[in-house]
Amino acid sequence: VQLQASGGGLVQAGDSLRLSCAASGRTVGRYVMGWFRLAPGKERDFVAAISWSGHTTEYGESVKGRFTISRDNAKRTVYLQMNDLKPEDAAVYSCAFTSRPWVNTGQGGYDYWGQGTLVTVSS
Repeated sequence: VQLQASGGGLVQAGDSLRLSCAASGRTVGRYVMGWFRLAPGKERDFVAAISWSGHTTEYGESVKGRFTISRDNAKRTVYLQMNDLKPEDAAVYSCAFTSRPWVNTGQGGYDYWGQGTLVTVSS
């Protein structure tokens, strides 16, 4: 499975941005996809994850109410709509994939990772 993330960029605080992650390869079954982020000097944080049906989602505490994860299974793509961005949201955002059908908030629950896309938020 290969994951290609896109959509990062430089925005101002309060702006919105939408990230995309397209999966290719052996994407069979009711796979789950998620987003994590890594900021300089910090550990990788869980951002959001979504089940195959889209009915189950999980969010990290710091993004609840501002970020929304969604997916288009026909396109094998997951999205992360980020609203009201804050300087502390600046990080490299990576998407992740697991063939296990349950939503997982831990890094160890994912088998494949994309290369990441950089989000920079100016104050």
